[in-house]
Order: sequence, then C-alpha cells, then structure tokens
Amino acid sequence: MVLLFFYSGIDIGVDYGTPVHAADSGVVVDAGWISGYGYAVIIDHGNGLSTLYGHNESLAVSAGQSVSQGQVIAYAGSTGNSTGPHVHF
Repeated sequence: MVLLFFYSGIDIGVDYGTPVHAADSGVVVDAGWISGYGYAVIIDHGNGLSTLYGHNESLAVSAGQSVSQGQVIAYAGSTGNSTGPHVHF
C-alpha cells in the first residue's frame, strides 16, 4: 500500500456562521485567503505550536493581532476546497 497524502487536522461539522474560538492565546500570523483552506486564521501559540482554522465565511481578527484563549476569531463557512460548512482545525 502506498500512502499518497497525510491529512493533518480534523474537520468539525458546524452550521454556517457558527463562531470559531481560539484554542489558546497567541498571535495571529495569517488571516485571509489561504489556498485550499479558503478564509483561514493561523495562530502562533509559542514554543513551536501553531493552529490553523480553515474554511470560514468571515474572519474576526487580523494578522499581528494578539488573541486570548476562547476569543472569537472567525465565523464558520465552506470556503476553499470544501463541500459543506465546517472548521478544519
């Protein structure tokens, strides 16, 4: 058997417009259109750990912004390579 790709992450099915919350505090390093992920947010939490939240319909943060754990950073959607509303985490 040949492994053709590795799917790193989980897809969390939600309704359109569901608030997406930061898993931990950190600094937003990218917030915008990311190929494949659609409207996405990447947060650097320090110590080599970053999280990505993809396929959102709109974003509530900007690159360079500090965020707190639990803060709303986006609203879920189905942008990019997506077939329905969910958050790719």
